[in-house]
Amino acid sequence: MIHEKLNPFPEHFLWGSASAAYQIEGAWNEDGKGPSVWDIYTEIPGKTYKGTSGKIAVDHYHRYKEDVALMAEMGLKTYRFSVSWPRIYPEGTGKVNEAGLQFYDNLINELLAHGIEPVLTLYHWDVPQALQEKYGAWESREIIEDFNEYCITLYKRFGDRVKYWVSLNEQNHNTNLAFMQALHPPGVRDRKRFYEANHIMFLANAKVIDSFRKYVPDGKIGPSFAYTPSYPATSSPKDMLAFENAEEFTSYWWLDVYCRGTYPSIPYRHLKSMGLAPTFEEGDQELLLKGKPDFVGVNYYQTITYEHNPLDGVSFGKMNNTGKKGSNEATGIPGLYKTADNPHVEKSNWDWAIDPIGLRIGMRRITSRYNLPIFITENGLGEFDKLEEDGQIHDAYRIAYLESHIRQCKEAMMDGVELIGYCSWSFTDLLSWLNGYQKRYGFVYVNQDEEEDKDLRRIKKDSFYWYQDVIKTNGENI
Repeated sequence: MIHEKLNPFPEHFLWGSASAAYQIEGAWNEDGKGPSVWDIYTEIPGKTYKGTSGKIAVDHYHRYKEDVALMAEMGLKTYRFSVSWPRIYPEGTGKVNEAGLQFYDNLINELLAHGIEPVLTLYHWDVPQALQEKYGAWESREIIEDFNEYCITLYKRFGDRVKYWVSLNEQNHNTNLAFMQALHPPGVRDRKRFYEANHIMFLANAKVIDSFRKYVPDGKIGPSFAYTPSYPATSSPKDMLAFENAEEFTSYWWLDVYCRGTYPSIPYRHLKSMGLAPTFEEGDQELLLKGKPDFVGVNYYQTITYEHNPLDGVSFGKMNNTGKKGSNEATGIPGLYKTADNPHVEKSNWDWAIDPIGLRIGMRRITSRYNLPIFITENGLGEFDKLEEDGQIHDAYRIAYLESHIRQCKEAMMDGVELIGYCSWSFTDLLSWLNGYQKRYGFVYVNQDEEEDKDLRRIKKDSFYWYQDVIKTNGENI
């Protein structure tokens, strides 16, 4: 569709930005907080870039008022943050840590005092280490009730003020790195465990959404899905089939369960024939059907192109986590698909495709398949930012990236997509899980690096002032 004229963004469009507790808070063992799996995993040599960890991160825990003041200066309409589960339940369950609840109470109240709508993410990868040791965390069904208990605690405490909630963040990306590529805890390569853990997470997601209806009846909730829409490398039938496989196995496997409560039939039958399908128990299907969301949270960064992969073909390839352009290697599943280069799009220094039209394509696919509102809960560009001698950061590349993607949001809404908000990733610079501090995403530069002993000054980048104008004009000039 080519539109001659684009409508303006809705009057109450949620212009926002996002973060995650582990990546910004620091204070990893203060005020009664227990360790998360990431606090322990990052102690293992070689697991993260230059051994970086979230022990300090960008010290948002102690500087949240300063950060919220910057959000207010920008004019942010909404801010998406996650709650650290082990800050609330140091042992994962049992005794509640009041100091942890009080921190988020203070943060929420500070946001509201500045007219910023809080969006609370219940889970952004930092499962309590105690539950990992007790029963293997997401590999045990015991976690379903423990997660529900934790979520109900948050519903009861914050539900009077927080009306937008995200249940699970990027379940697909997290479990792929944890159980397929051995890059996130527990750091294994086992497809059976991958599908079993995902099934348990689906059940937990449905459980807490069902509970949400009781405790926050006037609120909205949905998962945030890391959506990388698939393209075929060529119009070869074999590549087209690989593309179909990829969209089914890397996208609809999660989206269908979230939005329909059922697995897509062709991938499920294939996995069952191979002995890899998840284990169903009595009541599972009924529970999954109770988890239908109010919106689909979309975390979009890139598209991925696929081609035919024979049975003896490519499996695991090296991931670029250094920013050395061109070092990413093809990955795939033999007999299903493998990744291929797309010569029609630019690449970032981390070899991520820069494809704003892909965001529109992905939102259209979700709308056509599920007919649900969409909330872009993450979108951004991670790059090397240079602090100039005069104390300025000129990130025109980030402005160009975000502007092109927001333009496609306008196009998608003209196509018929119901879009309720847009959160960039991220507001301040933060710790990248595997890439340290060198891969920067924020509107606000934080003087922190892999040595982790800097003064943590906040410095507004050029993109800060650009997004400030976007919000002020409600995207009028996009």
